[in-house]
Amino acid sequence: MTPLVLDVDGSVGPLAGELRLPLGDWQEAIRFGASLGRYQQFRRHLQAQLPPQHGTAWMGSGDFHHLSWLLIEHCIARQRFSAARPLRVVVLDNHPDNMRFPWGVHCGSWVRRIAMHPAVSHVHVAGITSPDIGAGHAWENYLRPLHAGKLSYWSCGVDTGWARRLGMSAAFRAFPGLDALADALTATLASERQSTYLSIDKDVFASDVVTTNWDQGQMREAQAMGIIAALGGQLVGSDITGDVSSWQYSTWWKRWLSAGDGQDTAIDAQALAQAQAGQHALNQRLMAALSAATHPATGQTTHH
Repeated sequence: MTPLVLDVDGSVGPLAGELRLPLGDWQEAIRFGASLGRYQQFRRHLQAQLPPQHGTAWMGSGDFHHLSWLLIEHCIARQRFSAARPLRVVVLDNHPDNMRFPWGVHCGSWVRRIAMHPAVSHVHVAGITSPDIGAGHAWENYLRPLHAGKLSYWSCGVDTGWARRLGMSAAFRAFPGLDALADALTATLASERQSTYLSIDKDVFASDVVTTNWDQGQMREAQAMGIIAALGGQLVGSDITGDVSSWQYSTWWKRWLSAGDGQDTAIDAQALAQAQAGQHALNQRLMAALSAATHPATGQTTHH
């Protein structure tokens, strides 16, 4: 199906057969985070332009990963998922994106809203190497979806012993390395077949695979491709963030919070061009893999 580019930051290179929606006027308002009111304004603006069917959605920088919330809900509504016929969500990300945020929704807080959706059976966030799920940041994680059995973290290299003390060990899958993690996730997805939406933040990849705006994980391209292949015939929707763009916030709290995350979105022109070239090459390969895995009649996957 037609790849959909939500062109907020100009970072996504041209994709064959694309539908590109010009959204640059929203960059300051929506990038990194937004109040719920502003987010809903953007949702209405975007929904008026979304086609009835589209392929993978490309959202630019990982600063826009919270747009997955509205895209997944659009998928749920369009394909009529429900508690009786639910949707599974898999997120490949170096971060849990389930962190507390006081001003509405941002790129690191959206997963809770999808996990608790009645039409979503479970959310798997896989590839986490960030200390965001370690003991030092435990209080920042939304615990309700973890306690409710609707969210699982798949990680390596992070001490998550605190979860056992809170009775949430079933929600935490820890592995000695990304090979073991990818193998276990691939086996789970292949054996527990269900209609699935896949969201990829390319900061899950090691920095020698691709360059992003955020601190990066350890996943190799082949591991991600194996996970995508395991979803063959189950994939009914997908999106990708993690492209690279340069931006200086005028909103004070965005400057403050992004600096606190160690994020620097100011990139010199030569480094930016080089990073975007690598990104574009990876995008082409991901697009081919996702197209091959997408169910030809979306929403009709057999459940076991």
